[in-house]
Amino acid sequence: MPEVDIPGPGGGGNSLEQLLGDLLQLMGGVTPGGGRIELARTLAHGAATGGQPEGNVDPSERIRFEELARVAELHISELTGLSVTPTGAPVEVIAVGPGAWAWRTVEDWRFLFDEGADGAPAGTAAAATGDRGSDSRPPGGTPPETAPTGLGLVDLGPEDLGEDADRPAAGPADLVSRWMATMGPILTSLQLGSAVGHLARATLGQYELPVPRPSSTSLLVVPANVEAFARAWSLPGDEVRLWVCLREMTINAVLTRPHVSDRLRHLLTEVVQGMAGDTDALADRLQGLDPSDPDSLQRLFGDPDAFLGADVPPERRRVSEELTAVTAALLGYVEHVLDRAGGRLLGGRTALAEAWRRRQVDREAADRTAELLLGLDLGPAQVDRGTQFVHGVLGRAGEEGLARLWSSPETLPTPAEVDAPGLWLERISLG
Repeated sequence: MPEVDIPGPGGGGNSLEQLLGDLLQLMGGVTPGGGRIELARTLAHGAATGGQPEGNVDPSERIRFEELARVAELHISELTGLSVTPTGAPVEVIAVGPGAWAWRTVEDWRFLFDEGADGAPAGTAAAATGDRGSDSRPPGGTPPETAPTGLGLVDLGPEDLGEDADRPAAGPADLVSRWMATMGPILTSLQLGSAVGHLARATLGQYELPVPRPSSTSLLVVPANVEAFARAWSLPGDEVRLWVCLREMTINAVLTRPHVSDRLRHLLTEVVQGMAGDTDALADRLQGLDPSDPDSLQRLFGDPDAFLGADVPPERRRVSEELTAVTAALLGYVEHVLDRAGGRLLGGRTALAEAWRRRQVDREAADRTAELLLGLDLGPAQVDRGTQFVHGVLGRAGEEGLARLWSSPETLPTPAEVDAPGLWLERISLG
């Protein structure tokens, strides 16, 4: 593929060409090979570790989680009527550091980077369930020194600008818009990779965000973050570990049902592709960058509101509302199961529930970036919305009615039904 000759800082060309050249240099330069998944993984790992080496987790931590996981698995299966794993195989608990969590998460979320495993397009079954490939690293291990240090941008030729590559630019706005057809997905991958890295610093398990993962029989936990959470709220360490296992396994039992994971993958992919394809809005925001200020690009990546813009297109808003409806119902369902399991195993979970709620309220912007980029809302208001939906179903149809929630694609609730559980019950003929 021929390289595009773009003047760098101080080079010839008009100011727009200089901006594009400076932007590429700020992003690490144009290097051959690589791809969006590689640059996102590298950026995520660096953000999670601060660029420092990360050792393996103490084996004793893994053993403690494994012992508690066996207890949690038995109770979740009994309370929900769902198998924690589709095959009924025991769950493997994988204890990792933040860097390894970020690395594995980008691998697991390949379908969001429009670069599926085995070359499958994003959102397909092959991309969602395929092998992680040769770039995957063992859990808890540190990626090798040979991992790409740049951002892996492939050299861009005229063909990358679309079918109108030979059409003369009508002006600067037109040129930027055509460049963004190529740069939009790259910048979206950078933003999402950075967000995953920051999320890794705080996440307790693999389902901080309810995004389906390829493996249905393994669960990631981050013992260092679990310990920090327990210490910050003066909670017994083993109670928090058990609570994490209960929460993660409940979500896993739901998300590994094929029709649920397929629906969420479809909606999440629509959100990300819509964001990457909104080239006009992205061009407007990039023209406001100051190439002489390296922090300006970092501020763009670190501020989801700046990156996404204030005006969300109607179609993306509709998809986000549908996604939020399903995840709100899931959050309410998890709260219901945790209340029942907590009464059995923890003597109630008032302190834990309050600590978790306060944590969600007090999250910093960097911890919420991935959530916002994916069109999710996991704040207390949506948890309350989902909880009210679950209570409404229980009050009208009991546990038997609630068990229908995840039984088929048709029983997943719509936004209107989450706010009026009677409508949902009527539609599935349980009213």
